[in-house]
Amino acid sequence: MDELLNILKKNARTSLEDIAKMTRSTPGAVAARIEEYEKSGTIRGYRALINEDHLKEDRVTAVIEVKVQPEREGGFDRIARRISGFPEVTNMHLMSGKYDLLLFVEGDNLRKVAAFVSERLATLDGVLSTGTHFMLKTYKQDGVLMDGDRADDRLQVSP
Repeated sequence: MDELLNILKKNARTSLEDIAKMTRSTPGAVAARIEEYEKSGTIRGYRALINEDHLKEDRVTAVIEVKVQPEREGGFDRIARRISGFPEVTNMHLMSGKYDLLLFVEGDNLRKVAAFVSERLATLDGVLSTGTHFMLKTYKQDGVLMDGDRADDRLQVSP
């Protein structure tokens, strides 16, 4: 991956000046490259990584495996577009293996997520089966530990 994209992926709030220093470029050139990435759709947005265990709301996240019947023309794309249109679906991936789609679904409580799966997802034409797993705790997300600034407790190895 491009060095600029790696920097933004780790911290999208890195200043243009700092990125320019890291990439041996100018802030203007960095801004132009970022604008190109945004226009081309390579950069799709920016977001904060939130430790939801610190929030007062009790939201539920489920990981759902979905087996679907691919269509003769279009394969998995049409059913994937339909499923991705549900507001409960936050992430979705085409997978290899025993199931076809991997969904991350959020809801206010377990009952609402279960109702989404049984009443809306499982009843779609082309959905053959689902397997639902509820997330209990997040230890690491997008390469970031969620349980604070703990010291590295690994043994030091020296040459």
